[in-house]
Amino acid sequence: MSAPRVLVVEHEKGTGPAQFGELLTAQGLDLHLCRPWDGDPVPKEPDGYDGLLVLGGSMGPYDVDRAPWLPTVCHLLRAVVARDLPTLGICLGMELLTVACGGKVRQAEHPEVGLCELAPLLPASRDELFAPLAQLDTPPCAVQWHWEETSVPPEGAVPLLTSARCAHQAYRIGTSVWGVQFHPEVLAGDIATWGTSDVGPLEALGLDPAAVVGHVAREERQLRTLWGGLAGRWAAVVTARRPAPPRD
Repeated sequence: MSAPRVLVVEHEKGTGPAQFGELLTAQGLDLHLCRPWDGDPVPKEPDGYDGLLVLGGSMGPYDVDRAPWLPTVCHLLRAVVARDLPTLGICLGMELLTVACGGKVRQAEHPEVGLCELAPLLPASRDELFAPLAQLDTPPCAVQWHWEETSVPPEGAVPLLTSARCAHQAYRIGTSVWGVQFHPEVLAGDIATWGTSDVGPLEALGLDPAAVVGHVAREERQLRTLWGGLAGRWAAVVTARRPAPPRD
């Protein structure tokens, strides 16, 4: 039997799947990278795939002039929700999931950049991906890098995580579609280039890019363990829910 196939949508150079890509591949998933910023067409349907991973980017979910493929990604997200296909939307990916399914995204009143604490909500304790986080003795931390946020989640979305500055850090639609506002896939080396390109916006928030990257670097071992576990659990969902092969 062939490996489960996962479509990975990368919206911008330098925003790839990072440690998630390595971990998912190690778990036996076959990743197919789609780079619409480099001319790759985005499929409207997930035919032939067992999972979908939609990554982040510096554009917002409504920036169709800058990223004309975003409406097609929204169409794809509606298709996977209809099929309850294992899906994970990260940062912009979550924002697109929100918009695609009838929710609303707004400019964040308090943008989050760098390491931030997350607070599991009660439904997280019964969730396949996030139950281990609800059992931790201390609040989990994750890398944040967003100026937009979900203000109204899609109807029926189950809230899973929140934070002091952002009410909707993670939710689930159906049994297999998740959106997260934070970046579980990145480590210090991945965000170093983001700090270089976002010097102005970071300084406007009173942040020093080098200090932000340094803070993440000091917590890298914990981040690898915490969010590497999430990657492993998502890989298990993709593998377990792939359709059975046809009988001869």
